[in-house]
Amino acid sequence: MPVVKLLEIAYGRSGDKGNASNVGIIARHPDVYPFLCDLLTTERVKKHMKNVCKGEVERFELQNIGALNFLLHDSLGGGGTVSLKLDAQGKTHASQVLRMDVEVPEELLLKVKALPVPGTEFE
Repeated sequence: MPVVKLLEIAYGRSGDKGNASNVGIIARHPDVYPFLCDLLTTERVKKHMKNVCKGEVERFELQNIGALNFLLHDSLGGGGTVSLKLDAQGKTHASQVLRMDVEVPEELLLKVKALPVPGTEFE
C-alpha cells in the first residue's frame, strides 16, 4: 500500500475548547470514512500529538457527515486567555494530524483523486 500524508484523503479543522483542542478530521470521499475509523484510534492520535497533548484523547464518530472529532485534553497550556503557547487556540492541531504518514489502499486513493478539486466548479 502507498504511504501518503493523511491530508491526501481527509480535510481537517481545529480550535480550542478551554484547555483542550478540538480536532475534526473529515473524509474526502464517503468510502474513506470507514477506513479513517479503523486507522485513527485515540492511541494513534495521542502518539502523533505527544508533543502537544498532555492529557487523554477522546474520539467522537460523526458518521452522517463522514467525520471524526478528537478532543485533546490538556493541550493548550491552560487555554487561550492564559496560555503562553504560540498557538494558544490549537488552530494548527488539525494540520499536525493531517501530516501523519498513513498507508492507504490504492483503490481509495484513486477514488479521492477522481474527485474534482474544490473550488474548480466555479471556473
